[in-house]
Amino acid sequence: MSPPNTSIPALFLNIFGLLWALQVGVSRVEGRAFFVFGDSLVDSGNNNYLVTSARADSPPYGLDYPTHRPTGRFSNGFNIPDIISQNIGASESPLPYLDPELNGRRLLVGANFASAGVGILNDTGIQFVNIIRISLQLEYFREYQQRVSALVGAQQAKQLVNQALVLMTLGGNDFVNNYYLVPNSARSRQYALPDYVRFLISEYQKVLSRLYDLGARRVIVTGTGPLGCVPAELAMRSRNGECSAELQRAAGLFNPQLIQMLRGLNSKIGKDVFIGANTQQMHNDFITNPGAFGFVSSKVACCGQGPYNGLGLCTGLSNLCPNRDQYAFWDPFHPSEKANKIIVQQILTGSTDYMTPMNLSTILAVDS
Repeated sequence: MSPPNTSIPALFLNIFGLLWALQVGVSRVEGRAFFVFGDSLVDSGNNNYLVTSARADSPPYGLDYPTHRPTGRFSNGFNIPDIISQNIGASESPLPYLDPELNGRRLLVGANFASAGVGILNDTGIQFVNIIRISLQLEYFREYQQRVSALVGAQQAKQLVNQALVLMTLGGNDFVNNYYLVPNSARSRQYALPDYVRFLISEYQKVLSRLYDLGARRVIVTGTGPLGCVPAELAMRSRNGECSAELQRAAGLFNPQLIQMLRGLNSKIGKDVFIGANTQQMHNDFITNPGAFGFVSSKVACCGQGPYNGLGLCTGLSNLCPNRDQYAFWDPFHPSEKANKIIVQQILTGSTDYMTPMNLSTILAVDS
């Protein structure tokens, strides 16, 4: 009986192909893919690749990041997507979509499409000129899926997206960088605040419906923080350190209507696709009682200048606190890494006061 006609090179090629397929499969199940959409609270560096003033690519940003260099994150260290990634078993935080290193198997980890300055509305952040508006972020998500399909096949790409975790953070800029950006802004002349909020919610529903149509099936949607309490607004609007009542009113109108809209979408779909994160309450906890969380201040930014270090940008010439863990705010608008960790802990394990209808730990348990 003659031996089978199998050459050694062909055998090695078959084995190599099998091992590669197994590696791809392993990377798929090691940690679910993670996709991020939104603004500067979750941007991990997309704006580094754009000609825009909305960038965080110079010191002292990144001071406490493992490389101690600026990365494009609006933080002294890790941002919210980084910390979520660490808690869902991801091999790494998803790279910015515009990062040239996002290719090959790194695509299977997910992608971060967020861009500082954007809002729900396309006219939000126009002063930043060149940013990735949410409609383009979703278009990039569609393009991403084509790239993954070319890598692992259409069926596996669809499965990766359907099983992924998604984070969406929008809304704050539609107030601070649109409606309240200047006195008598175009939107404030067009809408009274309650009508503007209803308009925002209706437009946001279209964004989330499009995200669902693109395959997202587990989406954490964060509300706005306490807009009137950030150092930037205290510097511009506060006399004695009190939060801006008007901006607090805006957040107080927006966030409950957001949760109501998410419930309506889930009811229409028949599943709990959209999870609401009450980030206003998460922030309020350490703003009203900073000492309970180890902060010496929840009003003064670590990096900045002027009252509350709330004016202008955080730069190498700004005041800089020696211990970032003692400050709830890193710069005039953004939480410190320590505050981000507190927020993510509530996303992970918070009660229904913080997470509706369930927290991330429950999602991970249910989906496993």
